Amino acid sequence: MNKKLPFDSHTVDVILDNYPSPLYVYDEKGIRSASQKLNTAFDWNEGFKNYFAVKALPNPKILEILRNEGMGLDCSSLVELLLAQKINARGQNIMFSSNDTTAIEFKKARELDAIINLDDIAHLKFLEETAGLPELICFRYNPGNQVIGNTIIGQPEDAKFGMTKKQILESIGVARQKGVRQFGLHIMAISNNLDYMLSLQIVKILFDLAKEIRQKYGIKLKFINLGGGIGIPYKPDDKDFDINEFSKQVKKLLESTLDYETKIYMECGRYITGPYGYLITKVLHIKRTYKTFIGLDASMHNLMRPGMYDAYHHISILSNDSKGQHKQVYDVTGSLCENNDKFAIDRKLPKVKIGDILVIHDTGAHGHSMGFNYNGKLRSAELLLHEDGTVQLIRRSETPQDYFVTLV
Repeated sequence: MNKKLPFDSHTVDVILDNYPSPLYVYDEKGIRSASQKLNTAFDWNEGFKNYFAVKALPNPKILEILRNEGMGLDCSSLVELLLAQKINARGQNIMFSSNDTTAIEFKKARELDAIINLDDIAHLKFLEETAGLPELICFRYNPGNQVIGNTIIGQPEDAKFGMTKKQILESIGVARQKGVRQFGLHIMAISNNLDYMLSLQIVKILFDLAKEIRQKYGIKLKFINLGGGIGIPYKPDDKDFDINEFSKQVKKLLESTLDYETKIYMECGRYITGPYGYLITKVLHIKRTYKTFIGLDASMHNLMRPGMYDAYHHISILSNDSKGQHKQVYDVTGSLCENNDKFAIDRKLPKVKIGDILVIHDTGAHGHSMGFNYNGKLRSAELLLHEDGTVQLIRRSETPQDYFVTLV
């Protein structure tokens, strides 16, 4: 079974005539459609906002598109805050969720009047001493063994993220004594989940904590951030996350658990851009030893997920004579001096020849952004496919001069 592409081989040929491979292409129409689908699903909640996880795709042009679709930005570092500032986002359009946070990051978040989401009980004092306490503070909850994690985010009780229930209740009490008047609650306990019932279990845990906070302190939370973690169908036979049913059940849970209305926030990144990014690469070599290896001009430095998480990414071959051919088994590799530099292992594909163009699907989140320069490899260009079919360069490829510019 194949996945659909928003472009044909002719469009890719034109792109490669102007820009060197490998490169990333993002589908603007798909990104806007996913944004609108999420917003529509939660339109019952006045004030609903998704804070796009900037780390998923930190390109200002993409962030501008998402801001135009009504989204906020979830930032986790100084540079991500600077990216938000670059597109004139500030105030409650920024959620700053970090860990092991530096003083300069807290100061920048305060300068931008961002919502600060604290990851540790000790950060309350650190924030006060370094940047001052805002009127509104959010706390990140780690539910421990109430939730089963996965290989991407780990088991919650082993994860470095978030606070225990006891710590959150204590933090709210201390913050109130110090003059903080408004509070939010946040959770991010799973990643790339396709089962809306599992996500709903986590929401219930969060709403139950919100109820306990209400009972203990008489506080109505200004917002409850359900986090992200919604997955995408990387494999052709994977089912989509049922966002509409999830939203319907969240509404029922909220009404049955709390005695007040509150804003629902999320921080979906992968769900919004993941399926709408494509890594385009050429076949350089075909090696036959104990196995058959397809050697690409892309490597793990372009897309880390398969080598890091053993993650599946579908691969299409853009050649006129590949359809209907008998499939062969390949390892699809890059040129790094590491044996985990593989995009696919024992993958059945139509017969591949040198010079073929391959498209690696679902690379619109945690793809280019996780790139690196090991082996002196250079990061690739990023292009945006507009709804009218035109293509815009939104990040040029790195050059050797870029690599050497920071050396003293």
